[in-house]
Amino acid sequence: MDDFLFRGNLSDLDPDVAALVDLEEIRQAKRLILIPSEASIPLAVRQAVGSVFQNLYAEGYPDDAWRAFTQDEVLDIDLRLAEYRRHSDPRYYKGTEFVNILESLARRRAAELFATDKIGADDLWVNVQPLSGSPANSAVYSALLQPGDTLMGLDLLHGGHLSHGSPVSRSGIVYKVAHYSVDPETERLNYDRIREQALQARPKIIVAGFTSYPYAPDWAKFRAIADEVGAYLLADISHVSGLVAAGVFPSPVGYAHVISFTTHKTLVGPRGAVLITTDRKIGKKLDRAVFPGEQGGPHVNTIAGMAVAFKLAATDQFRELQKQIILNAQRLASQLAARGLNIPHGGTETHLLLVDCKSVKGPDGTALGGDMAARILDLAGVVLNRNTIPGDTAPFRASGLRLGTPWITQRGFREPQIDRLADVIANVVQACEPFTYLGLGGKDQWRAKIAPEVLISARQEVHRLTTSAGIDFAVPNLANYPKEADAAAEHFRVLPDYPKDQTGWRTIDVYGPSAARFLDATLTSDVLTLGDKQYEAAWVLNPDGSPLARAIVHRVYENVYHLHVDRHAEEVAAWLRTLSDGFVRFDPLDLYGKIPGPVSVSILSDTPDMSGFDAWDLNADWAAKQIGYEAGKAYFIGCHGANYSGPRGAALPVFSWTEPTDPPIKTTTLHALHKSLGAKMVPFAGYDMPVWYSSVSAEHHATRTGAGIFDVSHMGTFDFSGPGAETFLNAITANDVTALEPGSAHYSYLLGVDGIPIDDIFIYRLAPDYFLMVVNASNNDKDWAWINALHRGEVQADPTRPDALIAGRNVIIRDLRHPSVGNERRVDIALQGPTSRDILLSLHGDAADKARIKTLPWAGVTRVALGGFDLIVARTGYTGERIAYEIFVHPDQAPALFKDLAEAGGTPIGLAARDSLRTEAGLPLYGHELAGDLGLNPADAGFGSYVKQWKPFFVGKQAFIQHEIKRDAVVTRFRLDSKGVRAPHPGDPLVDGRGRVVGTVTSCSIDSEGYSLGQAYLKFSHASENTPLYVFAGAESLKPGKAFGELAIGDKAIVPNPVTVLSRFPKRAK
Repeated sequence: MDDFLFRGNLSDLDPDVAALVDLEEIRQAKRLILIPSEASIPLAVRQAVGSVFQNLYAEGYPDDAWRAFTQDEVLDIDLRLAEYRRHSDPRYYKGTEFVNILESLARRRAAELFATDKIGADDLWVNVQPLSGSPANSAVYSALLQPGDTLMGLDLLHGGHLSHGSPVSRSGIVYKVAHYSVDPETERLNYDRIREQALQARPKIIVAGFTSYPYAPDWAKFRAIADEVGAYLLADISHVSGLVAAGVFPSPVGYAHVISFTTHKTLVGPRGAVLITTDRKIGKKLDRAVFPGEQGGPHVNTIAGMAVAFKLAATDQFRELQKQIILNAQRLASQLAARGLNIPHGGTETHLLLVDCKSVKGPDGTALGGDMAARILDLAGVVLNRNTIPGDTAPFRASGLRLGTPWITQRGFREPQIDRLADVIANVVQACEPFTYLGLGGKDQWRAKIAPEVLISARQEVHRLTTSAGIDFAVPNLANYPKEADAAAEHFRVLPDYPKDQTGWRTIDVYGPSAARFLDATLTSDVLTLGDKQYEAAWVLNPDGSPLARAIVHRVYENVYHLHVDRHAEEVAAWLRTLSDGFVRFDPLDLYGKIPGPVSVSILSDTPDMSGFDAWDLNADWAAKQIGYEAGKAYFIGCHGANYSGPRGAALPVFSWTEPTDPPIKTTTLHALHKSLGAKMVPFAGYDMPVWYSSVSAEHHATRTGAGIFDVSHMGTFDFSGPGAETFLNAITANDVTALEPGSAHYSYLLGVDGIPIDDIFIYRLAPDYFLMVVNASNNDKDWAWINALHRGEVQADPTRPDALIAGRNVIIRDLRHPSVGNERRVDIALQGPTSRDILLSLHGDAADKARIKTLPWAGVTRVALGGFDLIVARTGYTGERIAYEIFVHPDQAPALFKDLAEAGGTPIGLAARDSLRTEAGLPLYGHELAGDLGLNPADAGFGSYVKQWKPFFVGKQAFIQHEIKRDAVVTRFRLDSKGVRAPHPGDPLVDGRGRVVGTVTSCSIDSEGYSLGQAYLKFSHASENTPLYVFAGAESLKPGKAFGELAIGDKAIVPNPVTVLSRFPKRAK
C-alpha cells in the first residue's frame, strides 16, 4: 500500500542539517577540546541513541521486582516477554515490552558499576530516567524538601553548580540556601568551617559535589556533618562519575543518602542522568519526583545509550582511560605552573584544573580575564571555558580558565602531547595584551589582543597535534556541499608552511555588510569610493609597514569584493580572516583598534584573468612609482609601522582658534517673546538669553513634574549630506557613526588632536546619507572652522601622521542657521519633562505623524508636521528626563512654536534651571566637566563609553588613549549634607577626613530637594558612592586667617562643609 513514510537518509532529505553535522564532525576532529563536561561519545553509544527507541513514549517504570534481576535474568527475553504478555507492566503506555528490558538492563548495569565491596548491586536503587543533571537534582529536592527548606552547597564562584542553590536557578529560588566556600588561604575545603555553617543554617540537604573544585570530597566528613544536623547528604558526582566507576576516585556509595550524576562527562555516555540510593523508601520518593513530578516520559533512546555506556565503563580499557585522564590533568597543571601560570587550588586530583589569568597584565594595568583568554584560545583551536576562581566576585567577570582532559585523553594524549599542549596554552595566554575601556554606564569592559604571529603559530601546532590524534569517524570532506566546504576552509584555515617567495595572482573573495569598511581600513587605497565593477590598485601591508602583497581591489557589487593579490594568497587570506575575528593587534601604536567586520574571506580556486585591469601596469615597480596609495589617507594597516616606505606628504599646520574680543551680542528669534514673558535676560555664549522667568527652583520643579520649554536656538545646527557623510563624520567624531541607523541619534565629541574636546555634540541620522549635528553655542564658530578645515584638508588630523587627510571629503556641509539655507534653516527648541509627549501631541496633525511621536524611542528622530509646523523631532535632551524632545524648526517659526507649546501646558525655562537640571542629572557642560581649565576629556567626565576606542581611526584617538592609561580621577556628583550653607563654585577644593585635597568642584546648583548638588573631578580612591568629603565653598574669595596657634575666643576659622559623594548618575525609578 502507499504510505507516508519519509524514506532516505539525512543528506537526501535535509542536506542543510547533514552539512552542519559534517561541519561539527570536522570541528571535533580539528580542535583540541578541553571542556571538562564534554567527551567523545563512542560510536556504539551514538548508534543506540539514534535507534528506533527514539520513537517511543514510556511514562512510568518497569516492575520493581525486576530490580533484583541479574543482567542474565534481565536478558532472558523469552521469559520477560511471557511475563509482559500475562501481567503487562505499570506504565501508562503499552508497546513498552522491550523498553522494560532495556531500562532494567541499564539500571542493573549502573548498580553493578557503582557497587562496592561493602554494598552490592542488589542494595542500590537506581533511576535512569532524569533528562540531565539539573532535573535530577531538582527531583532530589522535590522528593526530600519542602519549599522554603534550607539547602547547603558549594558557592558557584568557588566551584559549585547552578543547581546547588544558585540564586538564578530554581534551587536558589524555591529553597533557602546557605553556601559554603573554599578556605581563602588554602583554597581547599575547610570541614570545620563547613560544620559551623551547617550547625548555624540547619540545612535539610547538604550537597557535596563540584564543577571546578579539583579535589575529592571527604565523604565521611560530609556524612558526619549531615548526620549531626539531621540533613540528607546528596553527592553530585556528575563530573567524576567515570573516575568513580573506574575506581580511581573515592566513591560516595555508603556515605551519601542520594547520589546523582550525569552520564555524558567522564562516564562518556549519552546526555542523561542517574539517581542512586541505598534506601528503598528514598528510592520510591525519587521515582515519584522524577515521574510524574519533574518530567513526563523518559527519553528511551538515551537510556539505550546509557546501557551501552555502562557496559563499556566496566572494561579494562575504560579504567585505563580514567587513570590517564587524571595523569594528564596533573601533568598539564604542572607544566602550566612551570611556565609561570598560577594554578588555583595548587593542582588537581581529578580530570580538570583551573588557570588563573590575572598574572597577565596589559599596558594600562588591566588583568587578563577568563573570557578573553578562552575566546582567543578558541581561535587558536583550543576549546575550553572561562571559570570563576577563588577571589572572583561575579560569574560574568571570571578571571580563570577551566580545562579538562577527558576528550584529549580519549584521542590518545599522553605526557609528550600534554607538554606540547601546555606550551600552546601558555604561549597564547602570556602573549595576550589585556586592556579596558569604558562601556555604557561607566562599566569597565575587559578586552584583549594578541600578536598575530603567536596566534598563527598556535594554530599550526594545534593542527599538528589534532592530525596525529585518534578519531573514531571518517572526517568529512564536504564534497557534496560546496558552500559549506568554502565556509569550512575559512573557519578551519591554518596557515601552511610554504616558501616565502610564493607568487602568482590569486583571488580572495571578501563579502559581508562591513566589507567596504573592512578593506578600506586594511588596504592603502580608498576602497570606500569604488562603485560597482570599479577597481583600483592597493597594497596589503604587515603591521610593521612592510609589504605583504600587491593587490587589485575590485568591487563586484555592494558588499562583495574581489581582492586579487600577486603573492602569498594563503597568508593574505589568513591575515584577513584573523583581522575579521577581531583579536589580533595590527598597529604598534594602538592596542584598542578593531577593523570593521566581520566579513567572509575565501580563496577562489580559479586563477584570475588579470587582463581586464589594464588601468594599472601589473609589471611595473609599484613601490618605486608609489602606485596603490591614496594620497594622505588617514588610516590603513601598516601606516604606523617602522618599515612603512610608502608616500608621505608635507606636514599640515596645527589648527588654532582665537575667540573674538568683545563681539556684538546677538539675539535669537525668540528674544522679543522672552522679554514679553518677563524673563530676566543675561549675556550667554554671545547671545542675550533668558536666565529665568520666575525662579530657578520653580522652573527646575516644573520640568521634573511637568514639561519645560527651552530656547536652545542659539546652539549651532549643521547638516552633512552626500555619499561621504558617514565616513567623514565617523573620522572627525568619537562615537561610532556607522552604528547609527536612519531615525536614530547619539551623543558624541569633536576631539582635538590632543584628545581634549573641541566640543560635545549630538548627531542625528535622518537618512543613510543625511545627518544633523547640534553644537554648543559658545563653540559654534570654532566648530565650524575646525570641521571645514578638516574637510578642506588644511589642518592636521593626526600628529603621528601630520600629512593625513580625513576620508569622505565628498560631503556637503551647511550651517542650518545661516540665511543662505533659506527654507531649510533649522533651530532647536527643547521640550523636556514627563508631560512633554502629551503637550507635543496636543498640536494638531494627522494620525500617522502623531503615531511616530508616540512610538519614538529614546534617541530616535523623525520628521513630522504638527501644529502647522514642519518639524524634525528627536527624543533627546540634556536635562536627564527620559520623556524629552528636541524640536528643529525654521527660526522664523520658532516663536510661534514656543508660544503654542506654552499655551498647551509647557513652562518656559531659563538657562539657570537648565544648568541645575543637567547638573542634577550628572551631565557635563563644556568648559566645566569637559575641557576648561582642567583640560578634561570625555572619560574624565565619566562619558568614556561615547569614545569608541576600537574604531581604527578618529581625530584625537592616540592622545585620548595615552591620557586614559594614566588617568586617576573622574567626574562624579556630590551633595552638601546640609541646606542653607554657602554653595560651592567651580574650582573649590574637596578634601578628605585628613584634610588632603582629593578633588575639585566643576559645577554646582540646587537640586529638586533644595540641596546644593554639584559635580567634581575626584581621585578614583574617593569617587565611590557614599564617600564622605568636605568642600571649601567659595575658596577663591576666602581670606587667609590667623595661624591656628594665634586664634582666640571669638575669632573665626575657615571650616569646610561636609558633602557626600553620590552615584555618577541618578538612579532611575523602576
